[in-house]
Amino acid sequence: MTMQSEELQPEEFGQAAQAVIAALQGQGPAEAAAAMADAGLFGICADEEQGGLGLPLAFAMPVVRVAGQMQLSYPLPEQIAASKALQGTQAGGQLLRGEKSLCVVMAAQAAGDWSGVARNGLQADYVLVQSDAGFALYDKAALRCQEEAMLDPEVPQLWVSTTGATPLLSLDAQQSQAFCADIKLLWAEYVNGLCAGALERTADYLQARVQFGRPLSAKQAVRHHLARMRLLLEASSAQAWRALRPDEWGNPRQADSALAAALNQGAWVLEKAIHLHGGMGFTWELGLHRSLREHKKLDASLGAGALMRAVGADFIDRCEVTQ
Repeated sequence: MTMQSEELQPEEFGQAAQAVIAALQGQGPAEAAAAMADAGLFGICADEEQGGLGLPLAFAMPVVRVAGQMQLSYPLPEQIAASKALQGTQAGGQLLRGEKSLCVVMAAQAAGDWSGVARNGLQADYVLVQSDAGFALYDKAALRCQEEAMLDPEVPQLWVSTTGATPLLSLDAQQSQAFCADIKLLWAEYVNGLCAGALERTADYLQARVQFGRPLSAKQAVRHHLARMRLLLEASSAQAWRALRPDEWGNPRQADSALAAALNQGAWVLEKAIHLHGGMGFTWELGLHRSLREHKKLDASLGAGALMRAVGADFIDRCEVTQ
């Protein structure tokens, strides 16, 4: 199946995903996974021979954006990227059908005998762990795990140690590189979705909240904040979509800068959304904190700002080489 032959558009997949995710409210992880698998969300990028749709990553980007916008707690970006990377294996088929779920541990947070920390790892059956040699797949039941509820007591992170455990399978260097690029771009657009949802809720609130006879959105300072939030969001999303295309020399673009920009700029957007709601913005009932917690958990799993520092260091090194 190709975009040209079927005349499909990525935006249509986002619209379809919105209806599916909206119907998942109140369902548990197993029921949600089954519904998303039936809708074909997990297999967007997997080959048709394996039961997927065989579409480029661009078709998954609007889907994960909607997941962020609607505050889906299920690790959908990880499931989509892993279903493609592990296709043809037993685990890949289980992920594709929604029978099993997966979390990802990046080496950026390795400390001592801990391999790293995964967001939403409690829901996972498999753990895909990054090391210097690439990614390896483990059965979570065979690993030593420890909950970390500091950032999110409702859906804690999970510290993982692979010491003494045998991987079920390993990805080679090329497969690991492809998976790493895919998951980082999906994470970037997921974060942009978190910000888009927060911005939409904030704009609606400021339009409805009347003070001294005028809606708060009529105030110039408030408009400036909203405009900057929208500018940062559009810039982050444009950078993620640009990273899907090759550069001027036909080489693939790096996904690190797109994810780093989404995390860095997304933090300001989400915090400003809470701020513009006034005192109620910080309440548990409003729910904006869930988007901020998902953002912080993802950033923490990547080293809490380490990605941005690495992108900056790489830029400096490149400038020194060209001089």
